[in-house]
Amino acid sequence: MTAFRASLTEFDIRRLIKATDADDRAAAAHKLCRSMDRAELTAEDREAAQKILRVMAADAAEMVRRAMAVTLKASDLIPHDVARRLAADVDSVALPVIGFSPVFTDDDLIEIVRAGSAVRQVAIAARPRVSRDLASALASDGCEAAVRTLASNDNADLSETAMGVAVDRFGDSAEVVAALAYRQVLPLSVTERLVELASEAVREHLVTRHAVAPETAIRLAQFARERATVDLVDEAASNADLPAFVAQLNARKVLSPSLMLRALARGQMTLFEHGLAELAQTPHHRAWLMIHDAGPLGLKAIYDRAGLPPRLFHAIRAGVDTWRALQAEGIDTSGDVFRQKMLERFLTQRPNAPRDDLAYLMERLDHAPVPLPVSSRSAA
Repeated sequence: MTAFRASLTEFDIRRLIKATDADDRAAAAHKLCRSMDRAELTAEDREAAQKILRVMAADAAEMVRRAMAVTLKASDLIPHDVARRLAADVDSVALPVIGFSPVFTDDDLIEIVRAGSAVRQVAIAARPRVSRDLASALASDGCEAAVRTLASNDNADLSETAMGVAVDRFGDSAEVVAALAYRQVLPLSVTERLVELASEAVREHLVTRHAVAPETAIRLAQFARERATVDLVDEAASNADLPAFVAQLNARKVLSPSLMLRALARGQMTLFEHGLAELAQTPHHRAWLMIHDAGPLGLKAIYDRAGLPPRLFHAIRAGVDTWRALQAEGIDTSGDVFRQKMLERFLTQRPNAPRDDLAYLMERLDHAPVPLPVSSRSAA
C-alpha cells in the first residue's frame, strides 16, 4: 500500500460514502481532496483518486460538491468529464473550477462564455491565463462586467482586433475604457480610439504611458467634443432652440469648419444650415434658400460669406448634393449609407483630391466607409 493510500483511512472513505449528515460528508471530502492534491501519486493511485472524485461529484449535497470544487479548483487531478460536470453545476460549485481549473480546454471555456451566464463569464475573464482565442470570445460575447474584467487582466492575451471589438461594444462605458487604457501594452490604433473616449485623467495616462503625441491627443479630444455636440442635436426632441444653441457655439469659438463638416456628414442638415447662417450673419430662411434653392452658385456664395476654408468646399458640396439626392428617394440620411454615398460623390467630383483633403474628410465621416473598388475610383 502506498503512502497515499495509507493516508486515506477507511474511516474517511466510509464517512464520505455512508454518512447521512451532509456536513460530515463535506468535511470528509475536503480532507480527502487535500490529501490527494498534496500526495505524489502513481498512475494506480491517480486512478483510484479519480474514482473517489467521481463519487463526490455525484453527491446529492451541494456542500460536498463545493468542498471538492474549492479544494481542487487549481488541480489537474480532476478528470475532464468531472470538471465539465462541475462547470454545469450551481454557481457555488461551478465558479471555483471555471475560474481556475487547468483541465478545461479553450473550447470548453468558450462554450461556457457563449452560454451567456454573466457571473461565469466574469470568472473566466479573471482566470490566471486567458488565451487569445478565449479573450476574443469574451470580447465579442461577454457582458460588460466580463469585458471590463478581461481588460483588467494582465494575463489575458488580447489581440488588437479583440480590443477593437471591446471598444465597439462598450466604448460608452467609462470602466471598460479605463481598464483598456491601463493595460501594459496597447496598439496605436486602440490607443487613439481610447483617447477620444476617455476621461481627462485617463487621457493623460494614455498620452504619457503610450507615447501619444500631444497634438494627436488634442485633435482626438476635439473630435470627441464635436461628436458630443452633434449628438446633442440628434437627441433633442425639438430644434426650436437651435439658433440659440448655434449662436452659443459660435460665441465659444467652437463652430469650426470641422464641426460643420461633421454635422453634415451625420446628416444633420438643420444644424449645418443654422451654422452657416450664424457664421455668415444671415437669417436662416435666406441661408436655406442659398443652400437648397439658389442654383449651383448659392451654396458657394454663402459658404464664402461664412468665411469657411476654400479647400473644404468640395466636401461640403458633396455632402449637400448627397443629402438632397437621398432625401428625394426617401432614404435615411443619418447612417453609414449616407456617409458612403457622400464619400463616393466627393471622389467622383474630385478624383485627384489631395491626400490630406481626403484624410480630413474620412476622419469626420467617423465610421470607415466600405472601400471603393479600384475600378470605381479609376472611373471616378
